[in-house]
Amino acid sequence: MAESLPPAPETGRVVVPAFDDHDPPDPALLSDCVHCGFCLPACPTYALWGEEMDSPRGRILLMDLARGGERPMGPEMVAHWDSCLGCLACVPACPSGVAYDRLLEQTRQQVERRYPRRRRERLWRWALFAVLPHPTRLRLLNSLLWAADRLSGPNLDPRALAPTRELAAAARLAPRGSLRSSWARLPRPQRPTHGRPARLRVAVLAGCVQRVVEAQTNVATAEVLAAYGAEVRIPPQQGCCGALELHAGRQESALHRARAFVATFEDPAVDRIAVNAAGCGAMLRELGRLLEDDHEWAARARAVAAKVRDVTEILDELGPPDDLHPLPLRVAYHDACHLAHAQGIRAAPRRVLQAIPELRLLEIPEGDLCCGSAGVYNLTQPAAAHDLGLRKAANVTAVAPDCVVAGNPGCLLQIRAALAEQGSAVPALHPVELVSASLRGRGAAVTGGG
Repeated sequence: MAESLPPAPETGRVVVPAFDDHDPPDPALLSDCVHCGFCLPACPTYALWGEEMDSPRGRILLMDLARGGERPMGPEMVAHWDSCLGCLACVPACPSGVAYDRLLEQTRQQVERRYPRRRRERLWRWALFAVLPHPTRLRLLNSLLWAADRLSGPNLDPRALAPTRELAAAARLAPRGSLRSSWARLPRPQRPTHGRPARLRVAVLAGCVQRVVEAQTNVATAEVLAAYGAEVRIPPQQGCCGALELHAGRQESALHRARAFVATFEDPAVDRIAVNAAGCGAMLRELGRLLEDDHEWAARARAVAAKVRDVTEILDELGPPDDLHPLPLRVAYHDACHLAHAQGIRAAPRRVLQAIPELRLLEIPEGDLCCGSAGVYNLTQPAAAHDLGLRKAANVTAVAPDCVVAGNPGCLLQIRAALAEQGSAVPALHPVELVSASLRGRGAAVTGGG
């Protein structure tokens, strides 16, 4: 239970904070917000609804009121925090440097520990994290959704059979491709191609969701790194890094997975750790901070975090090989939020793609606006996510691309589903898939043209 603060001298009222003493929103960080409003145009939910409490400064105000005991942690307050995508577009937009990412992380773990959600909502969140961080369970679920899609017939959408909108959203996002790829093994370790000496030794994070729904991205990642001159290692015992849980407020289990990640990837012979999922990369760069109070793990976490790079950063560092084939394609680039806003990585992916001969890179209108994926947001807030997905799909098709690329599996699933709903056949790919296609001279196959 939270301890009561002394009675307010003006009123004699006993103030009971909504938060307990375990990592509550930091008052110093809260006070950094001067409520100037520069965050408003950057916020996707404010763009959707124009509601002050669904903007970053509104949510910060609610955090401050809850911390001071002026508002209880009730359904309305939690709904405003839940509706935040955590896209962090407000962070670079803020002239005061408010650490909204840290405040949101602190608030959500308080909510998940202290707020009694409705039974259905509690069960749905439990089910998500009973499946998503576990590749085998996710493969089984994906197989069931795949079978339902095949058996439903051409005139029956299996999403119509889903008993809740959350399950309907899951069915909508489920990949419709080959079932075999979701059961594929991890890529094999690789030496640099053409017998060249290794310029870097790189360990690849395969991810939990990534290895099931976007397995071809891991294959392309290993192949491309080797072609660029890296020795590629794929730790076979690796599991979920904990990013999905951390972003949803499940702090304890997220940190448990983070420690396991450190133990798996702390090979002193490895120069870089390649991450091809933006949400994972954003968390893993913060390992030192996340485990700073754990004396056994703090130094180890800092050493591992220092090696974490997005895969496009490593490719940019190594530079393109001479054997890239032309890809005469119009490619729309989507900035994954946790790549652009959380990690500040914008230039490296673009340089890597622009090194491909004859490829034309296109910027998307409202490029900084989140697509609605945001970890598990499209599974817990399906209505808002759906609206943002359709908005992103319309902006993609507005530039008439041959394909759209994004550096995060959740973005790819979200954009792909939204494009399909709008009747568009534009494929959604990870940047490394295009680089792999260029190395193989098979651009038409990647975009569905041959």
